[in-house]
Amino acid sequence: MEYIALAIPVFVVLMALEFWWAWHRGMRVYRLADMLTNIGCGVGQQVIGLFLSVGTVAAYGYVYDLWRLFTLPTTWWMWIALFLGVDFCYYWFHRLSHEINFLWAAHVVHHQSEDYNLSVALRQSWFQQFFSWLFYVPLAWIGFHPVHLLTVAAFNTLYQFWIHTELIGRLGPLEWILNTPSHHRVHHGRNPQYIDRNHGGTLIIWDRIFGTFEPEKAPVVYGITTPLRSFNPFTANFQYWRYLVRLASQTRLFWDRLKTWWAMPGWKPDYLGGPEKPPIVSRNSVEKFEVSLPLPLSRWIFFQFCLSVLSTSAFLYLGPALIKKFPDWCWLLGWAILLLAHLGCFGTILHEPVRVNRLESIRLMGSMVFSFSWIFWGPAHPPLPGVMGASVLAWGLSWIYWINEEKMDPINFLYEKKT
Repeated sequence: MEYIALAIPVFVVLMALEFWWAWHRGMRVYRLADMLTNIGCGVGQQVIGLFLSVGTVAAYGYVYDLWRLFTLPTTWWMWIALFLGVDFCYYWFHRLSHEINFLWAAHVVHHQSEDYNLSVALRQSWFQQFFSWLFYVPLAWIGFHPVHLLTVAAFNTLYQFWIHTELIGRLGPLEWILNTPSHHRVHHGRNPQYIDRNHGGTLIIWDRIFGTFEPEKAPVVYGITTPLRSFNPFTANFQYWRYLVRLASQTRLFWDRLKTWWAMPGWKPDYLGGPEKPPIVSRNSVEKFEVSLPLPLSRWIFFQFCLSVLSTSAFLYLGPALIKKFPDWCWLLGWAILLLAHLGCFGTILHEPVRVNRLESIRLMGSMVFSFSWIFWGPAHPPLPGVMGASVLAWGLSWIYWINEEKMDPINFLYEKKT
């Protein structure tokens, strides 16, 4: 996780370069609301993942200490074997996440965007980490040290960032071995011939071996067969779980109720209409979900979202030192809840802008009060007091601007320009 946290500034620079390059070529690959939702899902995944990582490390350590078959030396061939092992385990985790409903519920978030750009790489489920670690336990059992395992797994994840782009075409002979932008575009397609194809992480060889490879031919239509039609990260993460609960409650037989969670996505019993087939789509037949926001509100949300991302970066850098003891982790938990509340506010504003005035006042004032409280009563590990002092200043100035700016009147700001 620390490697991913350190890579955040690089992600931002690369997304800016992709935006500029696409604009220079006359392409529109980014939409503000979709990009903010993508990053928001990634923020939530990292925030929740910090707490889950403690259990993951403990589980790998327990298996390694008590059950490992070998004690592998730290040699060049160990790193190569571990790289292949991690990528192999990732392939099966990823493939089964497309073939089993409850795993798909924890993975579908990554496929909901109807765009395809580098920000989509950051769109991750908040629940996937509850299951994904289980697929790597065999590597600890074989004898790969947990620190080595987590390091290689982090770089496997980092590799997949750059392949989420439409601006890089095919890469010649590399297409036979590596997972490339072309291969991964197929994976994100909802064209019937592209669904459940190209599950590899770094390598594409597993798809070729196990029969799930599909080359990019027809133009890819991105997204899922039943579009999300929301830019709220909470809706993105909970919608499919709600669907499964509703479907299970409609079944008549106990076996069908269980099968709801283990069947392929799209499965339904015959008395509820039978399995759903993905519709044939093309780029001309699909209209992307969009929201229309006034330019001042778009700028405001973007700026406030950037402040929240900076706060998240500080959370990820400083969190590992706080999570180790009580009561520091209680303050860390409060910080996490605050960051998730920011995401909920932004998502709500994108769909119900009439509520923007009250929501923003509560969010800004709450952020300022929490940061101020931390300075006097929270953990004093450097540089936390300075970070919280900067937070008080940032959220306080934002709140003062929000309540005093004439254009922030909820009616005129949203629906008409003042004269």
